[in-house]
Amino acid sequence: LFQIFHSLFLIALRLISGSCLCSRALSTSNQHINKTQQCKMLPGLVSSQAQLCRTNLELMQTIVQAAREVKKTCQKTFADMRWNCSSIEAPKYLPDLERGTRESAFVYALSAAAISHTIARACTTGDLKLCTCGPIPGDTPEPGYRWGGCADNLHYGLLVGSKFSDAPMKMKKKSGSHANKLMHLHNSEVGRQVLKDALVMKCKCHGVSGSCSIRTCWRGLQDLKEIAMDLKAKYLSATKVVHRPMGTRKQLVPKDIDIRPVRENELVYLQSSPDFCTRNEKLGSVGTQERQCNKTSSGSDSCDLMCCGRGYNPYTEKVVERCHCKYHWCCYVTCKKCERTVERYVCK
Repeated sequence: LFQIFHSLFLIALRLISGSCLCSRALSTSNQHINKTQQCKMLPGLVSSQAQLCRTNLELMQTIVQAAREVKKTCQKTFADMRWNCSSIEAPKYLPDLERGTRESAFVYALSAAAISHTIARACTTGDLKLCTCGPIPGDTPEPGYRWGGCADNLHYGLLVGSKFSDAPMKMKKKSGSHANKLMHLHNSEVGRQVLKDALVMKCKCHGVSGSCSIRTCWRGLQDLKEIAMDLKAKYLSATKVVHRPMGTRKQLVPKDIDIRPVRENELVYLQSSPDFCTRNEKLGSVGTQERQCNKTSSGSDSCDLMCCGRGYNPYTEKVVERCHCKYHWCCYVTCKKCERTVERYVCK
């Protein structure tokens, strides 16, 4: 197993890696489960995390699910950029997440949001026995609306999620610089704040023939991909900070504008990132060779930017699509399948 990192995301990645023992540890068969022994088998847990594991073994499966969601969501969110969460696929390139970079800031924030998000929804679905639906709001809804359904239990998700994901950074004897710990704790909290803002009212219509004369509503979380896009915007405008004395203790302050404290809603990073153009294991870059690019784009996915000026190679690909679709009363659609050839481009 690769080095232990102070992050829920990286711990959970080990739980789903082929080299760990979690297939046995997280077994839900009828066999007797020795919780103490099973939790000891999970690599990378600090004492408080192991305690959470022992009191609620099902929580570990939720963490595995959160890790999978982080991996999938991060890669989709950054598919149009040079850094595309490549470390998740290639653990040997993990330095881009160790060095306190902008990328590390995003991953910690998304991971913290994802674990609380997954726990909150697991309460709703009944996958976690120690929690239920979220509380019904105290405010009176507008006429034609009523509170009902099963709200996502955000309060429980934030409570348990923060206990688990922040535990390694709060251990005094754990390795890692104090500056990095402060950075990770701050960015994790930013992720949870974005999650709080993603709690919206969702409704279901009731009435004769779909008239929607009454709506039953509840508080539900947006999908993780929406949260990831908000965090991506913060990633692009993240603030570089330094660790320096402020009063009686050291704190993180903006490097170039240290006349103000770090804002609670901004992602922060300690070290500048490489350009991710070329392969560099020491810096955690896999490069952009063979990455697909968009010849007509002027954004970050353009061939000029993605390929870092090296040029690109064209190739053709046949794709099958639905076409000539017809609506039939009532109520279904039929389509034919059409094949066409498209030209794509990859970086040299």
